[in-house]
Amino acid sequence: MPDRLIRFGLPVLGVALLLLAWHLYVVVFDVPLVVLPRPGLVWDSLLKNWRLLVEEGWITLLESFYGFLLAFVLGVPLAVAISSSRVLNLMFYPLLIATQSLPKVALAPLILIWLGIGIESKLAIAWLVAFFPIVVDTATGLRNTPAEYLDLATSVRANGWQTFWKIRLPAALPFVISGSKVAITLAVIGAVIGEFIGSNQGLGNLMLVANSQVNVPLAYAALVGLAAIGIGLYAAVVLVEVALKPWFGEAGHT
Repeated sequence: MPDRLIRFGLPVLGVALLLLAWHLYVVVFDVPLVVLPRPGLVWDSLLKNWRLLVEEGWITLLESFYGFLLAFVLGVPLAVAISSSRVLNLMFYPLLIATQSLPKVALAPLILIWLGIGIESKLAIAWLVAFFPIVVDTATGLRNTPAEYLDLATSVRANGWQTFWKIRLPAALPFVISGSKVAITLAVIGAVIGEFIGSNQGLGNLMLVANSQVNVPLAYAALVGLAAIGIGLYAAVVLVEVALKPWFGEAGHT
């Protein structure tokens, strides 16, 4: 019980100290509202505009989640393929690195031209930024299956599918989860990039509108909403990790 209190209390204490430092900085240095509002004004904006924030946040949440889901569904099979075939690894891995190296802000206008300003373009951008960590971490996990487990599979004459399902995949699950944790937060960033470039919905668009109206507290309230979405999606991946922990087996701890 004390350990749980510490794990819950320390983040709360950290946030409280950050808010206090923020408030003191604004008050002591008399920072203008248009530069940095006081935390109290942001809180008031959250209470006043909570319906709007929930409506726009729901759209950003769906864009982020569906983009991550698309990256996972496409990324894991590709990781299995490139980890199992040297030819496919040499063929696709350089393309993955090249794609990851491209600035997503530069690609976003092209994607909007191809797919329009609807949810499809936001999904594509979120998928693009979330795809790489899932593929790389999953492929790394599959390549690092403990040799003794593979020897055991050979000794009992397990076929390729049995070896993959019973040994290689459970051993790779911690890597898959690790990549998913990174990818889910990147998906939120990708969705917001798409909303910045061209959209009339979502928290990213709301931030642009608030800035254009010099409603700085609302812009910061939208940032709080984005942080809440990121934390919530990350927590969802952690819950999946906890649910799958029994399946990791000893291979997952090697």
